[in-house]
Amino acid sequence: MEFSAQMIAGLVGGTIVGDPQATVSDFAKIEEGRPGCISFLANDKYEHYIYTTESSIVLVNDSFEPKQEIKATLIKVANAREAVANLINIYDSMKPKPKGIDATAFIDPTATIGKDVYLGPFVAIGPKAVIGDGCILHPHATVGARATIGANTEMYAGSVVYHDCRVGARCILHANSVIGADGFGFEPTEEGYKKIAQIGIAVLEDDVEIGANSCVDRAVMGETVIHRGTKIDNLVQIGHNCEVGSHTVMSAQVGVAGSTKIGEWCMFGGQVGIAGHATIADRTQAGAQSGIPNSVKKPNQQLMGSPAIEPRTWWKAQAVIKQLPDMWASMNRMKKEIEELKAQLQEQKKQD
Repeated sequence: MEFSAQMIAGLVGGTIVGDPQATVSDFAKIEEGRPGCISFLANDKYEHYIYTTESSIVLVNDSFEPKQEIKATLIKVANAREAVANLINIYDSMKPKPKGIDATAFIDPTATIGKDVYLGPFVAIGPKAVIGDGCILHPHATVGARATIGANTEMYAGSVVYHDCRVGARCILHANSVIGADGFGFEPTEEGYKKIAQIGIAVLEDDVEIGANSCVDRAVMGETVIHRGTKIDNLVQIGHNCEVGSHTVMSAQVGVAGSTKIGEWCMFGGQVGIAGHATIADRTQAGAQSGIPNSVKKPNQQLMGSPAIEPRTWWKAQAVIKQLPDMWASMNRMKKEIEELKAQLQEQKKQD
């Protein structure tokens, strides 16, 4: 597919500076630009690349004013990063989507399959499961008994939705993600750990994305719920009976223990750990490797460290930690000097 600068400007509401007939058929980072590619500039640190890039078209912010000659055609927009994201989505939506049911796919006779679906090789659909219109299930995707998959949801290779669980419309489950495995529920006894049956389900609302190898456990009773628009990265663990608010994002290796309630529009960096039975207020932001042991009651807080505290205080504490060896040595010297002074005073008292 080939697009002219004029066509692109129309799609993103931009103004052309240069050749409106310049054409592109691919995307490239500005520092790796090639003829026939479109790039974007949204960070001043990369400005020097715009004067040497080989890309045919570059999206820039309206405020950008070149300091020297530029070979590429520019399209000025209100927000270059947002514009290129929209273009990528348009480009991706124009690619042909697979359809049809592979001969090796297993579909239980009692399952319901919607229109215009794709079921790849060795897909397995359990009894009374429901697959919505336009769904794409890649090889070895598995949908358990009585589970429901909403319209236009895509399940990549090896992803699994356990029995009775529900996945909304337009969700994306990446490779080997698991929705509805048993929660980590065991009762300690003298003989060992006795398993507690996990009889609840897991629910993903519309427009949720789950990264590769991430897990959302089913509830002991009731539901584990991931609300609409939430985006979860690879290798994330959501424990049983958790509730994650809408439009929350989690980076890789976040772990949320059971029965925790997370608010809307929260952001968690990589390897954040959240204790069980906590309540996290809306728009909480936690930096990478933060540990949150208790509830966060006030919304719009930023947290760092373990246990997580306000970032400015955390950075000050880190600066002190670097000085601890010197402080320890100084303290020992002062202790020795104090002991010597005490001994001198004692000796002086004896002489008096």
